[in-house]
Amino acid sequence: MENKDIICWWSGGVTSAVACKKAIEMYGKDRCRVIMLDTCNEDEDTYRFRTDCSFWYNVNIETISVLSANGKYKTIQDVWYDYESLNVATGAICSTVLKRELRIKWQKENSYTYQIFGFEFTKKEFNRAMSMKDNYKDSKPIFPLLMMGLDKSDCIKILTGDGIKIPNSYLYGFHNNNCLKTGCVQGGIGYWQKMKKDFPEKFNQMDKVEKELTELKGKPVTMLKDQSNAAKDSGIKLVFLSPNENYPEYKSLSDFPIMEVKPLEECNGFCNTNMYNPKNQTQFEINFENI
Repeated sequence: MENKDIICWWSGGVTSAVACKKAIEMYGKDRCRVIMLDTCNEDEDTYRFRTDCSFWYNVNIETISVLSANGKYKTIQDVWYDYESLNVATGAICSTVLKRELRIKWQKENSYTYQIFGFEFTKKEFNRAMSMKDNYKDSKPIFPLLMMGLDKSDCIKILTGDGIKIPNSYLYGFHNNNCLKTGCVQGGIGYWQKMKKDFPEKFNQMDKVEKELTELKGKPVTMLKDQSNAAKDSGIKLVFLSPNENYPEYKSLSDFPIMEVKPLEECNGFCNTNMYNPKNQTQFEINFENI
């Protein structure tokens, strides 16, 4: 990897894909190393998109993961069951273990001049970029989309204009391409209502995970919570995907009106990169427990 000093992080979404392309145009393919942190929980079409992007860049996209047949964790489910949790105070436990910790380890073991991130041209993403610089000074980040004034819709136009089919998740009506193999634990109420309607088998599997983790932990383990005044008054905020007979006082997804699917937080392995933005509605709907 001699002279590969520009590290381009490819997450599977349209913004990171275009950010990597712009970085290669800026610095040259001989300096750029494109890497995917693989949760092994992505929609199969993500790997088709990875191949297409690799040809588009004329650069190999490396894939690294902490999951292995001989390691502590073989699947994302192993992480959830090991921690008896889905979300913690700092975010999704799977993102922390499979991305954040792996990226920190990678940074300590490798040299680089800059790292490329696909933050799009919006006020929120400008704030996240400033937060990343403040919280992760060693990351040496560069944000090509912010530099060039490109938002997500621009990225889609660039990809389709060059003949690259965008990932199926966007075509399904989601705003991100995060962990669609099971559904994203940070999805929010509207997201999981859509999963129940469009992908019932995946929904039922995650419902099973919630129930098993709840039984293992001896108290409710959920992805979602209710922010209504009634829930605040009662002190019962947690929301199950489906009713749990052992906790009949807790709401489930069917108790809510159909809500809009909101954009998710980018699962990029850097927590605390949103400190200059107010929480959005989806973040209020997610159960971030302390463990």
